[in-house]
Amino acid sequence: MSLIIWTSAASKEPKRGLPWFVWLAIGLGIVAIVAFVRTSPTCGPTGSSYPGELKAAIIDQLYSLQPNQAFINEITRELEDYGLEVELYQGDEITVDLHRQLPGLGYKVIIFRAHSGLLGSEGEIIKRTCLFTNERYRETRHVAEQLSDQLAMARIDENNPWVFAIGDEFVTQSMQGQFDNTVVIMMGCSCLYLDDLAQAFIEKGASAYLAWNGTVDLSYVDDAALSLVRNLCTENLTVREAVAKTMAEKGPDPRYGAELKYYPPRSGDRAVRELINP
Repeated sequence: MSLIIWTSAASKEPKRGLPWFVWLAIGLGIVAIVAFVRTSPTCGPTGSSYPGELKAAIIDQLYSLQPNQAFINEITRELEDYGLEVELYQGDEITVDLHRQLPGLGYKVIIFRAHSGLLGSEGEIIKRTCLFTNERYRETRHVAEQLSDQLAMARIDENNPWVFAIGDEFVTQSMQGQFDNTVVIMMGCSCLYLDDLAQAFIEKGASAYLAWNGTVDLSYVDDAALSLVRNLCTENLTVREAVAKTMAEKGPDPRYGAELKYYPPRSGDRAVRELINP
């Protein structure tokens, strides 16, 4: 662009009476201004390729142990084709503090490709939904949140380390700011077996929360989540229609029987564009 502007300005015939070097200085000044405008930082987030556009985030907590680059590439393409700038977080980036900051980062869609589960106390008499981070558990970290039961220690199995997991009270009490009518898609296990985590995200400003109501196999949920995003974005279906079509296409989890659900019920009649821009 700067070359075109410079050529256009230089091709104009100079007005009579001004020496050539004055016109040269003017031309160089135009080039300098254009270069400054094009290289100055934008108001958007650091590293943003599409400043000013709507943003989506993929929180790929599973990347360290169970990466799926083909899934990431395809779901990113679906979101970008819908007009969303996509920002990807993977592996060790998935910390407690990242979750703490999420509401203030301006995402309109957040997809959590993350382990989750039902945690309980006293022999699992009381259950709650917890979302895994990749931050190693330490007694001396996030002490206030641990003492107030906002965080739990969790692990996949005995062969994996303990990590911090966030619960519904962390969402409502420790996440900073409010979500801006964000559509949240949870790909982990049992994120809508109970509605505690779903209610917390809605209370925090999310407009819709979509998740499975039981244990899911990763290969199944990667495939089903891609189908869901395609139905929501490419097909522009309502939440209810997209969930129904995804279930018709992919069925429940073939091993565990988990089904895709959404919350709250009122979000079912609206498409993504209506949810993120009410």
